[in-house]
Amino acid sequence: MKKVVLLSLTLFIAFGLSGCSYNELTEKQQNVKGKWANVESNLQRRADLIPNLVKAAQMAGIQEQEVFGKIADARSRLLNTMKEAPKGESGAKTPEQKQAILEANNSFGGTIGRLLVLQERYPVLRSNENFLKLQDELAGTENRINVARIDYNKVVTDYNTTRNQFPAVITASLVGFKEEPYFKADEKSKQAPDIGDPNDLREKKTETAPAPANANANKEKK
Repeated sequence: MKKVVLLSLTLFIAFGLSGCSYNELTEKQQNVKGKWANVESNLQRRADLIPNLVKAAQMAGIQEQEVFGKIADARSRLLNTMKEAPKGESGAKTPEQKQAILEANNSFGGTIGRLLVLQERYPVLRSNENFLKLQDELAGTENRINVARIDYNKVVTDYNTTRNQFPAVITASLVGFKEEPYFKADEKSKQAPDIGDPNDLREKKTETAPAPANANANKEKK
């Protein structure tokens, strides 16, 4: 009985101290959700655009299958993480799910850089009207993603700061308000993409030609 009373008293004091923070945390968390939705929308826009860039490159006669394969794999991983059913409360993605999306996005972004570098290797792409238009569209999309990323990080900073302050941190622990992840660029993105020698990307097959039948016959006679 004493334990029940003590627990009730503890909860009463905790909510008495931090109850006023619940509405504030809820409001800020909803703001984070809204900005995250903008991020996902722009990531989806970019994912939808990339196949057209690849198609334009292939139609121009570019056959860098390794690059195209990595782009397809990275895009598939990003879309799969984005389409995963939300596991958080109120139909929202959990911080862990968001982190998985951000990591998949960094991987996908690296493959996009390799695709654009092909322009330097193949002059035909520099004069391909469709490829250039799509590249301009991609540049606009990247700007949108950057703006959405900045807006998202601002509200995450505001939310996480409030969440970790006393007495809100008590409410957060009791009710389950988790910290939200920041949108961070991959370390590799600081380096300019380099696809190396295009000839090295192609699969080299060396087949040993079978010895002529008459040659074997001559050896046997000797």
